[in-house]
Amino acid sequence: MSETAAVSIQNVTKKFGGLVAVDQMNFDVREHEVFGIIGPNGSGKTTMLNLISGMLKRSSGCVELYGKDISGSSANRIARHGVARTFQLVRTLPTMTVGENIAAGGVFGYRRYWNEDLDRRVNYMVSQVGLAGKEMMPVGALTYIDQKRVELARALMSDPKLLLLDEWLAGLNPTEMKVGINLVNGLRYEGRTLIIVEHYMDAIRSLCDCCVVMNSGAKIAEGTPEEVLSNPEVVRAYLGGDDA
Repeated sequence: MSETAAVSIQNVTKKFGGLVAVDQMNFDVREHEVFGIIGPNGSGKTTMLNLISGMLKRSSGCVELYGKDISGSSANRIARHGVARTFQLVRTLPTMTVGENIAAGGVFGYRRYWNEDLDRRVNYMVSQVGLAGKEMMPVGALTYIDQKRVELARALMSDPKLLLLDEWLAGLNPTEMKVGINLVNGLRYEGRTLIIVEHYMDAIRSLCDCCVVMNSGAKIAEGTPEEVLSNPEVVRAYLGGDDA
């Protein structure tokens, strides 16, 4: 692994019985890079994120975070090492307020905040994701994009070294999509290291420095978005035509 690699995936395989969900996956993510994982439904993208975050244990291979082997670590311990994430289906505490949901990320994550420091951090994150004035609202009363903002803010509360976004833009209308892309772009300009799973190709083009394409659990292409989206094998496996 190079000195600047934040994450190194080395021959990682995940099997569920006789099904190989991730097959001998290899890639490195550099520090401050936005790295995309794309592919058709069922290709193993979310499983790959689950292996990095510790929600699943790999069958073989190695996952390294800044040179440290985290392959056998629990999700809780990996979070303490500086990994945070969002989910395909938003996971919030709907009866709690926006501020309370976001604060949870600053108590249990990588970098912890207490008392006045916690309050200041929550206020900062609320403003950063565009939820100012909604701190006391129950999350269950929010629009879908605002619930996604809450989940993103909670993930960012602990100032993670690595942020995993699993189809964070899914379910948004075109106007909300632009807002979502701008939010993620803001994280990129901050120099954060991100791995994103996404189906929306305009987001991959505008956000990612590099990406891998998965199909049936295996990597079929790797490179810049322009390179992989013009790859004939990717067009056949994922895009289903000549226009991406």
